[in-house]
Amino acid sequence: MPVANSSPIEVYLADQLTEAIARAGFSLPEGARVEIEVPREEGHGDWASAAALALAKSARRPPREVAAAIVKAFSCDPGVLDRVEIAGPGFLNFHLAAAWLHDTLRRIVADPDTFGATDAGRGERILVEYVSANPTGPLNIVSARAASFGDALVRLLRASGYAADGEFYVNDWGLQAELFGASVRTRFAEARGAAAPAIPEEGYAGSYVGELAADLDPAQGAEWLALPEEDQRRRFGAWGIERMVASQRVALERFGVTMDRWFPEGDLHRSGALDVVLGRLEQAGHVYDRDGARWFRSTTFGDQDDRVLIRSNGIPTYSLADAAYHGNKFERGYDRLIDILGPDHHGHVTRMKALVQALGYDPARFEVILLQWVKLLRGGEVVKMSKRAGDFVTMEELVDEVGVDAARFFFLMRRGESPLDFDLELAVKRSEENPVYYVQYAHARIIHVLEFATGQGVPTPDPAGARLDLLSEPESEAVLRLLASFPSLVASAARAHEPHRITTYLKELAAKFHVFYHHHRVVTPDASLTAARLLLTKATGAVIRRGLGLLGVSAPEAM
Repeated sequence: MPVANSSPIEVYLADQLTEAIARAGFSLPEGARVEIEVPREEGHGDWASAAALALAKSARRPPREVAAAIVKAFSCDPGVLDRVEIAGPGFLNFHLAAAWLHDTLRRIVADPDTFGATDAGRGERILVEYVSANPTGPLNIVSARAASFGDALVRLLRASGYAADGEFYVNDWGLQAELFGASVRTRFAEARGAAAPAIPEEGYAGSYVGELAADLDPAQGAEWLALPEEDQRRRFGAWGIERMVASQRVALERFGVTMDRWFPEGDLHRSGALDVVLGRLEQAGHVYDRDGARWFRSTTFGDQDDRVLIRSNGIPTYSLADAAYHGNKFERGYDRLIDILGPDHHGHVTRMKALVQALGYDPARFEVILLQWVKLLRGGEVVKMSKRAGDFVTMEELVDEVGVDAARFFFLMRRGESPLDFDLELAVKRSEENPVYYVQYAHARIIHVLEFATGQGVPTPDPAGARLDLLSEPESEAVLRLLASFPSLVASAARAHEPHRITTYLKELAAKFHVFYHHHRVVTPDASLTAARLLLTKATGAVIRRGLGLLGVSAPEAM
């Protein structure tokens, strides 16, 4: 078969179409690529292209005439493509051959754990920074959405041939760390009847701070209380942050997320990295002095305002630390950087792109994805408060209520850049109304069908000799074609950084399988038909399991 398992089918078709365009005497604009996409309506082929419409103007010919010339010049293995049709004003619709679909089915059952993997990324190194919540409190529901999104994106990138890593940037330095230290110090002193300043107005008053302070060794804490104010804040802060980071690790691991690296901001300060990056910016002429502070000429690179790097009191800003951190990322050999940040970081994007460019890196190699807010609903009413955190709902509380699978699936049902209403009551329902239950139930039903066949003494079907041409019913073909599109879907979801495409696909696949199951018995008196339908059923289960795995969601065998 001419299509390699490591290459999505649309890549093969795009290559063939590009060659046909050249043979037909047309020229693509410099740098332009042929685009192949799934048609919006069933019946318009498995893949489609508007290339003829795009070429018509420069060719000075009607689009359908251009399309006809391309089709005439098109050459493709009949084992892959059945036909190419011209539709509407000049769209090209590609219909895959049944032989290719059947071969895909055999590939799925032969190696179910890797189906969907491609080499589309060609080993490009990508660092995905995500969650990176302040280590001054429990992870909240926005952190949970970031964890779901970032982890799923890393999984998709790896499945698509990218060398992707996930990283958590620990903000363990600066004012917030000191305020946290002051808060822990106050709660420790209060519990022991010792005098201490009140928690600062900008500090942390959640009950978790008192719980944390209760774990501090009394002798150690008493020793720190005798230190000057600034040292007190730093000692209590460093101790508290170390333990809060440890609890964040535990919470994320419970959520199915394991970071490849936890990068402390303090390492940058202690290593002198901020001085080095400041020197690079100065040498390039991008720094000037004003009002006793040191400023970055951010407006040179499209920012609305210049940014302070060193305050008049000599303390570096977060901008300088961020510049040092992203320079460090590139120095570690990553080809591209992706930051997944909360909605309140909108101003961060232009500033960081400016700093990346000023340091000599291509800003196109740096991307920021801003995840929007999550609104928790119960009975249509917004859930606002947490018993432990005080002013937000923690990730652990959410997981306790709905479970890891429902939380991750629900967070990934919409684009990250879209606000999300999370229906707590729906997430725990054991019915077809609940999307994650619906998909998982399809997988459990498949396992039941396969076990039933074994219990009836039906022999394990041989993929090589099975009569897959018997899968000719519309319901069977619908499932088969959807299975065949999975590798392309994974590659496109990775390329577009849109994990929600997988949840959408899985809901559609589960729906089409349920339709197939209700219309056709899998185990029948006809041995050949039974073998074909068992292979289709087995392959569907494998792809559902594979898709759920890319989302970090389990595929239960019984429900």
